[in-house]
Amino acid sequence: MTQANPTLDDVWRLFQETDRKFQEAERKFQETERLMKESADETNRQIKQLSKNLGDIGNRLGEFVEHMVLPTVVQLFQARGIEVHEVHSDVSARRDGEGIQVDRLVVNDDVLIAVECKSKMSQDFVDQHVERMGKLKRMLTAYRHHQAFGAVAAMVMPTDVIDYAQNQGFYVLVQSGETLTIRNDPSFSATAW
Repeated sequence: MTQANPTLDDVWRLFQETDRKFQEAERKFQETERLMKESADETNRQIKQLSKNLGDIGNRLGEFVEHMVLPTVVQLFQARGIEVHEVHSDVSARRDGEGIQVDRLVVNDDVLIAVECKSKMSQDFVDQHVERMGKLKRMLTAYRHHQAFGAVAAMVMPTDVIDYAQNQGFYVLVQSGETLTIRNDPSFSATAW
């Protein structure tokens, strides 16, 4: 059986059919690409919302720690022989273009303890508190003659962070049941700023 040579019309039809299939494939590709972009956009939106929600939860847990500190912190430090009698919340000041914010400031007539509260304490947060302590009396001039100590408080504080905070000279307050305890050994000597 011999095969006839294709005519110009046959080639033209084949070309048109190939072009139609190519355009159909291109449309499907563009539709798939559009759907993938929409899906990626929706996923990004959901991730941003989840991150915001987790951040809100973290902030709320940090507030919870701050509220746990408030009623117990005076008794905790008095039990350690530091006769503090006042607690001030969310103390902040701005001077000469810089600022400071302290979650809890526990004071008496000549001693103050600046307490940083977090839901989960990290070494970075400890380092930030070291920096805060370095400018505390300069920024809060009413306390410039006080002996200043630092403390960190958290619901969750890994052992390495506890050790790190103690090495920085901080009192370490951790959750124990429904209250807080000072984790430092009774012989611990805090750094005075």
